[in-house]
Amino acid sequence: MADKAARKKIAWGITGSGDRIAETVEVMKEMQKYYNDRLDIRVFVSKAGDQVIKYYKLFNDLEKHFDKVWVEINANSPFLAGQLQVKRYEFLLLAPTTSNTVAKIALGLADSLLSNAAIMAQKAFVPTYIMPCDYREGIITTKLPDGSEMKLRIRKEDAENVQKLRSQEGIFVVETPQEIPPIFDSYFSRE
Repeated sequence: MADKAARKKIAWGITGSGDRIAETVEVMKEMQKYYNDRLDIRVFVSKAGDQVIKYYKLFNDLEKHFDKVWVEINANSPFLAGQLQVKRYEFLLLAPTTSNTVAKIALGLADSLLSNAAIMAQKAFVPTYIMPCDYREGIITTKLPDGSEMKLRIRKEDAENVQKLRSQEGIFVVETPQEIPPIFDSYFSRE
């Protein structure tokens, strides 16, 4: 295994969306395991994300599979924005991302840990990948922690904010957890 200090770092942000959270955690565990000798995935959880991760009983799973898991104290603590500014991370991944966080980033509001990080990443030319929970207007079905399904309406306004993200420089929108591995593959070749 490569020296931990020499490994590249990825910042993964989790907001308060439960939609596809379990699938996203599984994909990220696979990425951490596969690329373990070459990269270090650092997990940054928003205050609302902390509630959702615990509701879905995934917090212990995160702590078991990732070296560092931080929970938001405020918009600048932990100091992710500053670390992105000095390019300590190859890229920022926000997955899954609530419509609230998407709207903040689309409007340039940096009042939470992950919206602040995304905006600073843009300013510092650090690629940012965002997987919105509400990316297309219409009805979706999502899974609850007990496995039951719930239907949700994706509002036109939320879908429009995703379109605003798509037009922003340095922001790349992904729609499913299955689109995450190719992002890693583009930065770190599979050997």
